[in-house]
Amino acid sequence: MMDRRAFLTVGGAAAGLALLGSAPAAGAAPATTRSGPAERRAGIYPDVADTSHASKRAVAFFRSYYTAKDLRDSDAFMEHYLRSQVGYYDGVLGGSVVVTDWTIMKEANTQAMSSWAPGALAYPLRIVGDTHSAIVHFVDTPEMFGAEIRGLSTFDFKDGRITRQVDYWDGRRNPFITGRAPVDQYPRTLGVEKVRQNASPAIDRVARQLGAAMGAGDAARSAALFSADAVFEDLTTRAGLQGRLAIGRYLQRALPQLPYGPGAVVRHVLGSAQGGGYEWVVDGRPELSGVTALELDSVGRITRLNTVWDGSRHSDPAMRSLAALSIED
Repeated sequence: MMDRRAFLTVGGAAAGLALLGSAPAAGAAPATTRSGPAERRAGIYPDVADTSHASKRAVAFFRSYYTAKDLRDSDAFMEHYLRSQVGYYDGVLGGSVVVTDWTIMKEANTQAMSSWAPGALAYPLRIVGDTHSAIVHFVDTPEMFGAEIRGLSTFDFKDGRITRQVDYWDGRRNPFITGRAPVDQYPRTLGVEKVRQNASPAIDRVARQLGAAMGAGDAARSAALFSADAVFEDLTTRAGLQGRLAIGRYLQRALPQLPYGPGAVVRHVLGSAQGGGYEWVVDGRPELSGVTALELDSVGRITRLNTVWDGSRHSDPAMRSLAALSIED
């Protein structure tokens, strides 16, 4: 995730926050760091990531990426991005945090890393996809930005380097939400037109089927895409469901009110046959967007769904109402 403090001071509004959180190349991961042994130990993050739905190259890439970030080695960190084509976008702050220049990104990251409090760490919880495109469920500890952030980042790759990254997170109770761009300045595409979609046919098919069913408000058709023991987790409403039947009942209650329900459309699909997901946006409302990560079984059924979106655009009563829908009568 890009550091919002640096992004708001380096290179003006267009440079936005400092991009902190990418991974090494597709084939051979970039050099992790030039730091010494003691510094390496200090920068090691908790190795808790579920990588069961990620390729080995993707796992190596993101381990290198987060290690360089936590060691505050901006040189090693920036080697994970393609110099000739790079784009970082914040799906919550919008136009306040957009950077499409490698040099500006490097300057912002260097400044950001120097400002972190001792003990600041960023690390992955789940990695899905490969080094063509992937989604990472990440954590930024409070020492990094002043408040804990748990969100999802999407990554597009070319020649083993990142070409587009978008961070999605819940802006409620987060101090950086005050830097959000006005609605009329929110990017309409988040740079999706600048990259080639590299998702596998398997994840593309399932993601578009789910996106279309949810966008049509069809709870039954959506639930039919899940395996019998699937897990459904909305990071914004804190809703957690287990099992296709419970997921179907929840969607019947909640889908009409969820932002990824009626009116939402698929913006971009990422990932491999093992898993990935899709970025979505409410048609005609570019500021209302999010991402849904999916893990698939061997026959293409969804075994796990994680989604996140910006709850700060909803009132506290509205959020409480949504959260209550996860409880069955």
